[in-house]
Amino acid sequence: MTISVLLADDQPMVRNGLRVILEDQPDIAVVAEASDGAEAVTLARRLRPDVCLVDIRMPRLDGIEVTRTLAGPDVADPLRVVVVTTFDLDEYVYGALRGGAAGFVLKDAGPALLVEAVRAAHAGDALVSPSVTVRLLRHLTTTAPPAAGVNPPGGGATARTLSERETEVVRAIAHGRTNLEIGAELFIALSTVKGHVAAVQAKLGLRNRVEIAAWAWENRMVGR
Repeated sequence: MTISVLLADDQPMVRNGLRVILEDQPDIAVVAEASDGAEAVTLARRLRPDVCLVDIRMPRLDGIEVTRTLAGPDVADPLRVVVVTTFDLDEYVYGALRGGAAGFVLKDAGPALLVEAVRAAHAGDALVSPSVTVRLLRHLTTTAPPAAGVNPPGGGATARTLSERETEVVRAIAHGRTNLEIGAELFIALSTVKGHVAAVQAKLGLRNRVEIAAWAWENRMVGR
């Protein structure tokens, strides 16, 4: 199955570079490009791509608003949005996290991570990479207040809600471990890991691994 992708970035050179990287993969096809946030929303709603790759800084609507519009908690049929950012602009990404982003990719992270993020989003997962998301979440949860009018994920839930094994899984996710890596570390089957992740999401009211990681950092469940 081919993964359809929408690219949204106001710099043509960046869009071209992303297209070259993605279309070098046999299972990914770029179906549209947008040069601003409003155009991205219009195209995404019309084409319903599998993944929207969205820059954080764009004219008309920025990446935060695009993410909330396409993937926010109030969206009836949300799309999967991966935010492209630079580490200098972490404060903006906080809003995108709250808005339902399915992952973060630094613009200089390299082709492999970009492709990994797209495939993870398409699979219904979220990229939580030690080199990107964990570093980002650590910074955001210590410096940025929640966006106005946006409820934090897992609001009201506490670590006591989780079993000891679920807590171990949450900490591993917050450190950027994949399900396979978690299974190897905890000596449990992959299906068991997936069951624990699903249970954590249900107990805490979280939608994906990015929100689990954010919740773990905000609740001081991992060392900084």
